[in-house]
Amino acid sequence: MKLFECQNCRQPLYFENTRCESCGLQLGYLPSHDTVTALQADGGGWRALAEPKGRYRYCANIEHNVCNWLLPFDHPEHFCAACRHNRTIPDLSVPRNLARWRKIELAKHRLFYTLLKLRLPLTTRIEDEEGGLAFDFIADQDNDSGKPPVMTGHASGLITINLAEADDPERERQRFEMGEPYRTLLGHFRHEIAHYYWARLVAQSWRLQEFRNIFGDERQDYDAALRKHYSDGPASDWPDHFVTHYASVHPWEDFAETWAHFFHMVDTLETAGAFGLSVKPKVAKGVELAAEIDFDPHQAELERIIEAWLPLTFAVNSINRSMGLPDLYPFVLGPAVIVKLAFVHRLVETRRAGEPGDPRTSTIRAIVAGIRRTVGPPESS
Repeated sequence: MKLFECQNCRQPLYFENTRCESCGLQLGYLPSHDTVTALQADGGGWRALAEPKGRYRYCANIEHNVCNWLLPFDHPEHFCAACRHNRTIPDLSVPRNLARWRKIELAKHRLFYTLLKLRLPLTTRIEDEEGGLAFDFIADQDNDSGKPPVMTGHASGLITINLAEADDPERERQRFEMGEPYRTLLGHFRHEIAHYYWARLVAQSWRLQEFRNIFGDERQDYDAALRKHYSDGPASDWPDHFVTHYASVHPWEDFAETWAHFFHMVDTLETAGAFGLSVKPKVAKGVELAAEIDFDPHQAELERIIEAWLPLTFAVNSINRSMGLPDLYPFVLGPAVIVKLAFVHRLVETRRAGEPGDPRTSTIRAIVAGIRRTVGPPESS
C-alpha cells in the first residue's frame, strides 16, 4: 500500500484514519483518486482537498466507525465499493461483535484497495444473484443451539468469515493446531477472493487447460482430497511443488494460496517502495541480496517483483529475529511455485490492462531461468 498525507498540513496518515491528529480535519479515502483526503464541511456533504471540484459523503458504515471510504454526494448507493458487497454483518447487539467486525473490515478494505488498483472485475449480488461477490461475517452460535460451527470459506461468490478469526488468541490457536506458519484476516481475504476469481477468470475461459497443466486437474474429488490431507498430511516433498502445505490439498487450494502470495508480494513491495526502502547488505555477497524498490509492483514484470522480494524478505525476517519474533515471510518460492505465480501474474495483468489476453500458452521457462535464487528465509537452526 502507498503512503498518504494530509493535504492541509502534510501530516503522514494511515489508510484507516478518519481524522488528522495534526490539524484536526476529517479524513476519508477517495477510491477514484486512490488517496486519503482531508475534508471540509460543505452543505451537508464534504469538499475533498485532494479533489476540490467534487462533493462527497461517507459510506453509510461510517455510522459504525468501520469504514472511511467516500462516495460522490449524489451517488445512488449508500455503501462504498467495498461495503456494498456485505450480505451479512454481525449481530451488533452483542457488545464485542462491533470491535471484531471493525478488524474484519480493516482487512477487507485493504483487500479492496488492491482489487481496485489491479482493476479486477467486481460484481455485487444484486447485479448477479448467483455468482456476484458477497460477504457473510458470522459468529459461531451458542454450543446448545445445535447449529454447526461457522466455516470460513467460499461458495459461488459468497465468502464467509467466522467472526472468531478477528480474535487474536483464537486465530493463533487455530494457526498452531493446523501447523500454519501464517494466519491473518488479510490472508484469509486474499485466499478466499482467489476462489471467486478462479470461477470468474479461469473456469469458463481458454485459460482452463493451462491452469490444469500447471496446477493439476481440479475435477478430482475435493472432499476426498481434503480428508486425505487432514488424515495423512502433505507429501514429504511438498515444498518442492507448493508455496504452503495447504496448497497441496487440491488444485483449487494451490491456486488460492498462490494468488494470496502474489497479493502479499505486490502490496508489501508497494509499501516498501513508498518508504524509499533499499536493501544493501554489508556482507561479502551483499550484491546478490541488494534491491532498489523503486517501481510499482502492481504494474511490474514478475521477474522484477521476485528479484526485489528476496532481499526485502531476507532483511525483514532478520529484523524480526532480532526482536525475537517469527519470520515475517516464512515461505520459500522454488521454481515450481514461480511458474504458478507467473500464471497468476499474467491473469491479473491482462485484466488490469483491460485486455482479453493471448489464448496461446505463455512461455514461462525464461522467467524461471532468469531467477536463479530461491526466494525464502534461510534455514532455521
